[in-house]
Amino acid sequence: MQQLDFPRPHESVSTQRLRAEVRAFLAEELKGRESYSFFGEFDAQFSEAVGARGWIGMNFPKRYGGSEAGVLERYVVLEEMLAARAPMYAHSIADRQSGNLLLRYGSEVQREEILPRIAAGKCYFCIGMSEPDSGSDLASVRTRATKVDGGWRVNGAKIWTSSAHRSHYMILLCRTSPLDEHHRHAGLSQFLVDMKTPGIVCRPIINIADEYDFNEVVLDDVFLPEAALIGGEGDGWKQVTSELAFERSGPERFLSHLGLIEELVAVLQRDPSERGVIAIGRLVAHLYTLRRLSRSVATMIADGSEPSLQAAIVKDLGTVFEQEIPEIERLIADSEPDKTSSDPYQAALAEVMLRAPSCTLRGGTKEILRGIIARSIGLR
Repeated sequence: MQQLDFPRPHESVSTQRLRAEVRAFLAEELKGRESYSFFGEFDAQFSEAVGARGWIGMNFPKRYGGSEAGVLERYVVLEEMLAARAPMYAHSIADRQSGNLLLRYGSEVQREEILPRIAAGKCYFCIGMSEPDSGSDLASVRTRATKVDGGWRVNGAKIWTSSAHRSHYMILLCRTSPLDEHHRHAGLSQFLVDMKTPGIVCRPIINIADEYDFNEVVLDDVFLPEAALIGGEGDGWKQVTSELAFERSGPERFLSHLGLIEELVAVLQRDPSERGVIAIGRLVAHLYTLRRLSRSVATMIADGSEPSLQAAIVKDLGTVFEQEIPEIERLIADSEPDKTSSDPYQAALAEVMLRAPSCTLRGGTKEILRGIIARSIGLR
């Protein structure tokens, strides 16, 4: 049974100065931008501007283009970007997890080739984990990498792969040895995959918001050289669980719908009600609690811990919170959701209602997360 502890987050004068710098940068960069998504639009020019300020791959060593900043400094930048609804989607996955994975487990060649491009905001990643019919049960993946002369031959498919069609690389999780039912997490490995490699096809999946971001990625006899292996053969499960701590615990797990709360506050300022005040108080209390927990996980990562349990808890609570927001707000404000409306609240409500179901999937389903939590505290 793991100890369930959320230590006090670190504070510093330097993070306060950094927060002010980021806010000033965003005020200038986003000036005149009439519309930007709560979920972060894909904007290559903005990502390069962020990279030029040194705010991508901040914890990378300087020889790889980073500034050797701490995890908490990066957290400040991310939090401010999310609060401002900045168009950071292009670089977000590479910055949040793929770069850190390569920094920790990648070869020196992989680090030298990829990390400076990530830090410059010019290299985008997607994550090849989920598969058709397997969902978040990563131990059941069926994509196989078979050893051949000079490398590996890969066959299989990944699904719900965000932004695969416009990414330069994929971090691919696949099976490199047969499944052992007694040790289901053994025999998995990770690969660095150039998305231009012959045999890779991205099939678009249009989401409920009528937008194209998801893909089914089919790998048909894809050859990967030996140098594509990340870390050691068979170490994929250990590596991917450490990677998911970054994905599951960050502020994007509870700030994605902040814009809708802000729009509700604007509505209630014009037409206040007791029910509205109670609802806002409840939402803000939950928001501050999640922020405290999330910053605590960032502190644990900065201190070298492996907070997989704490990250799963933050992700699960954040999912519940973000899916409650539109349901609570519909009971407070007498307004119908309409994506095409000129009314900011109606448009925001429609967008969040369409996207809220995906919160359950991003970073692991609630069922998988709760299984991790139960096992970690000795209930399974």
